[in-house]
Amino acid sequence: MKPMTKLAVFAAALAVLFGAAALAGAAIGPDPVADVPEEHSEMNATDTHAPDPVRGLAIAEDGLRIVVDDAELRRGREETLAFRIEGAGGETVRDFDVEHEKRMHLILARRDLTGFQHLHPEQAADGSWRTPVRLDDAGSYRLFADFSHDGENQTLATDLRVDGRADLRPLPAPAATAVSGGGYDVRLDAGAARPGEEADLRFRISGSRGEPVRTEPYLGAGGHLVALRDGDLAFLHVHPTDDADARFAATFPTAGRYRLFLQFQHEGRIHTAAFTQEVG
Repeated sequence: MKPMTKLAVFAAALAVLFGAAALAGAAIGPDPVADVPEEHSEMNATDTHAPDPVRGLAIAEDGLRIVVDDAELRRGREETLAFRIEGAGGETVRDFDVEHEKRMHLILARRDLTGFQHLHPEQAADGSWRTPVRLDDAGSYRLFADFSHDGENQTLATDLRVDGRADLRPLPAPAATAVSGGGYDVRLDAGAARPGEEADLRFRISGSRGEPVRTEPYLGAGGHLVALRDGDLAFLHVHPTDDADARFAATFPTAGRYRLFLQFQHEGRIHTAAFTQEVG
């Protein structure tokens, strides 16, 4: 066969091959990239409605690490809990922003979401933090250090251990009402909370005779709310939407159950009410 004839046959074979590939591609489906609308092809960095990331799952993040001096605590005794935040080079971080009227918020909860405490430790001259704490029940506790540094909100977490056999309790079923310490009746109006959507959480507080209670300012608002996800105890940052009332906005990232801890002040005392919120 002449050289030109061989080239013509080879070219014809390639045309048949690529034509078959194109037909196969059309049969399988459209181009997954070409059919993505332009507005969804990449994340919009200026989207102000994007929810806050879930925090409190790591001991270290963004070059910061929480270090606890002694993670073993004795049951039923008041002890001093000491910790520090370290930078990338191992140095103790000393500068913190004021967030909700404090430079450091310390949250404690047992792994079964009981034993909730919200503490405000004092910073020592060396930059470390200290607070008295008493844990009456044995078990593993999650410690959350919630703070702002260089304008960025951070929540670092680690575990504490309390000696003895733990009597773990099942998570209470969702209910619209709860009784706080001090005998206040608290009602939660949350509607149907959906994952990835902002939920409006409104708490209505009543006294022992059913009279409405007007809360006093606490941490710069009508109340303070902590949300922890059942299972991994992920920490959700919840925004107060009204400085006078106990009303908050929260975006639950996944379906499941969350434990909500509302704290409010009345007649100079801090009270806590806990709710189980079903999301799904």
